[in-house]
Amino acid sequence: MGKTLFWDTTFQSYFVLAARLLWPDLDAATRANVEAIARGQAEYTTSLGTGNDPRSGGWTPNGLTGGYRGDAKLEEMGVYAQALAPGLAWHGDGPGWREAFCRWSRNEAGLPAADLANPSTVDGVPISANTAANLHDTFIVENHGSFGPHYQEELWRTSGRNAVHFLLAGRPLPEVLTKQPNGELLWRTILATMSDAGEPLMPMVNDREHLYGRDVIPLAFRSTVLRDPMAARAEAALASRLLAYQAHPPIHRLAKFSGEAKYEPEARAELAISYLLHELRPAATPVSEQEFFRKAAITIDHGADPGLLTHQSAAAWAGTVTKPGFTKLAWQPAHDDWLFKISGSTPMLLPPATVTGRNTVAYQQVRDGFDATASLLRFADGFAGTATLPTGTIVCALPRPGRVDVHNLAMAGMPGLTGSRTYTGAAGRVTVPAREGFRVDDLTFPATTARHVRMIGVTPHPAYGYSLFEFEAGQGTVTASSFAPGFEPAKAVDGDPVTRWAVARAERGRADSWIAVDLGTATTVDRVRLHWETAAAGAYRIETSMDGATWTTVASYPRPDLGTSGWLDVDGRAGFVARSAEPITVQGDTITVPAGVVEGYVQADLREIAAEPAPQCPPGVRASTADGFLSLFNLSGTDVTGTVRLRGTRLYRGTQVTTRDGTEYALSLPAATARVEAPWFTARGIPPGVTAVVHDAQRVTFRGGPAMFVLVHRDGRSLPVVLGRAGRTVRMPGARPFPINDLALGRVTFPNSVLPPGMSDPAAAVDGEQHTAWTPGRDGRMVVDLGAVHAIGDVSLQWTHGASPPHTVTYSVDGRTYSEVTTARYVAVSTGWRPGHASLRAIVVRR
Repeated sequence: MGKTLFWDTTFQSYFVLAARLLWPDLDAATRANVEAIARGQAEYTTSLGTGNDPRSGGWTPNGLTGGYRGDAKLEEMGVYAQALAPGLAWHGDGPGWREAFCRWSRNEAGLPAADLANPSTVDGVPISANTAANLHDTFIVENHGSFGPHYQEELWRTSGRNAVHFLLAGRPLPEVLTKQPNGELLWRTILATMSDAGEPLMPMVNDREHLYGRDVIPLAFRSTVLRDPMAARAEAALASRLLAYQAHPPIHRLAKFSGEAKYEPEARAELAISYLLHELRPAATPVSEQEFFRKAAITIDHGADPGLLTHQSAAAWAGTVTKPGFTKLAWQPAHDDWLFKISGSTPMLLPPATVTGRNTVAYQQVRDGFDATASLLRFADGFAGTATLPTGTIVCALPRPGRVDVHNLAMAGMPGLTGSRTYTGAAGRVTVPAREGFRVDDLTFPATTARHVRMIGVTPHPAYGYSLFEFEAGQGTVTASSFAPGFEPAKAVDGDPVTRWAVARAERGRADSWIAVDLGTATTVDRVRLHWETAAAGAYRIETSMDGATWTTVASYPRPDLGTSGWLDVDGRAGFVARSAEPITVQGDTITVPAGVVEGYVQADLREIAAEPAPQCPPGVRASTADGFLSLFNLSGTDVTGTVRLRGTRLYRGTQVTTRDGTEYALSLPAATARVEAPWFTARGIPPGVTAVVHDAQRVTFRGGPAMFVLVHRDGRSLPVVLGRAGRTVRMPGARPFPINDLALGRVTFPNSVLPPGMSDPAAAVDGEQHTAWTPGRDGRMVVDLGAVHAIGDVSLQWTHGASPPHTVTYSVDGRTYSEVTTARYVAVSTGWRPGHASLRAIVVRR
């Protein structure tokens, strides 16, 4: 009873819960059996201590250590806690049950640097006693070698399953269910990938996107038990789509599009539990969608190991993914996860090759004055660059053409999925209908006389190669380059729509596999029809021959539905502008953008933007002024200095000289790097020949007068400038001098999620606001995670009015041991705070 933890206990939890709901209708024997299951799995799990379940094979939590590279053990620790919950809820505290439940639950989202900095107690045990390392240091979860938000949500999925037992049994919830160590920092990374459907995006998981049924319970738990208004909004968004989603074939299925059929019972059970949670606990009032994405806006560089640089903005989500097998610039304009395909190995914009070098920057509003990201990626054969802007716009510097795949379905009630997608460009407009079922290609060509007709592949299906139900080219003898047993070439011309030809398993990766028909005699041929299975060719040629030896190409696939220069609108939902002489093409549900600089916009006048001249750059450099921001990419292995010629009178940080129609920006860009500069100022009426040195978002030095003009700040403030022959430095009143030299600004602080008594959130000391402050509480201590190791030159503490408490500042590289050595990633402020002492308004850390 309950002796296989993975994954029997999940369904045993559902079974016990269902039985308790039907308890008055059960006979005594059944009741005894249900009780035996609940007690038995609790006793068995407790008996394991922190060891492995011998019946569960390789599924192990790795004791209380956990692990985060490749496979976080959050999910496995959650299953151990889940195995204990029914017994604990319905049968009280058996020997060691509660201790084991709380121990596994506390360690589910463990990270030593955070836990050791947190003396708060949960169920009477200090968080600092945790031992697990289940998260990357940015609180991201890896599973199966990739970032998978579904596994990250396991903290609240198992919590939902567990909490409903206690609530239905009328027992108090264990404190760990409402005070989850590191839970809010983990939730922050979920919000950083959230879509408008209340479901996190899956840029590195092949089979978990659009698994609505599995996303319900984490949101329901957070909205009811934790009473989180943000989760309530996400849950409402998911619920608003659920009926339309279920009505789409296969009807009434929750596990479709991705995920295996075995998840259907789980999804149904968790939808029912979510309903029950709402019956048992009042939910929080949801924030508006606009407020949701405003609060969720953030940039996070998770590092080269997880391979994810993300930007959630009010208008879009974007992520530069550099994990082997998943390389892409994933983009969801308007947070619409039914527009572009971004999951798993689906390529998007960037070359899908392995990244051999990665240089990234994550800009933050509090420190830099704007949110953005920039990356320069090195491949074996070249470089590529990406930038994401606060407006939701993306910029790519591509070494070769990039690909974007579009969702095109008929799903009534789902925004955008009307059964077709319409593409508009300078060359015209085309509507591409949704393709239902397997792909059928009808290819026509000028009539030709031939005895042999063949399909020869160019791009196979990435997993399965080539497979055809029917190859309609005429009757005759069929041969092929290879075939799998039971899938002989003759089955592609037998008229049976169920039988098919498929290449041999060993030949699936071969590009030029072929199938040919010998018509027996010279025949006039002007068309072929191919009925593909899942293993459909991405590209192929149709060739004819008289002798079966010399072949002539008569048709090829794909044939563009639309080729247009300059710009392309995608169904009125997003669009691309390509700074290239080569066209943007649409073929079926695939967009191909040319090499060079490509900009992606959420909503904009694409025709007008495309007509604007592109910046002129030194060799090896690419630049964009999308939305006024200057995005710069050095696509070379050497440092570059020179001049970038820009149109207009925007002034960027650095030195520029005005010209008749723009500026000449002095560029210095290290090898294989990228950066984004904000348009802090424009100079209205400035004449040519004036040098402007923008020091920061507040201060500019001008030379080259006399001149009179108006300096306009990005925030709308203006200042008349009278420039004589001598240089003049002006400051914009009220403007903040971004970027601010403070390594602590906007950084993660500890304690977090669970605060000690009397302590307020330490984040108030790094939020850049003068009206907020951290109250330490008795002998309170806080830690700032600077995100990377720095040689620290100075730390200053700014206290509110009153006597500052006794305090010391110490430093750590690993977040485990602290000393006075100032080469560090973590900075700790320890106090002897008592009531009446001042609070800490800001900690400022400089190099």
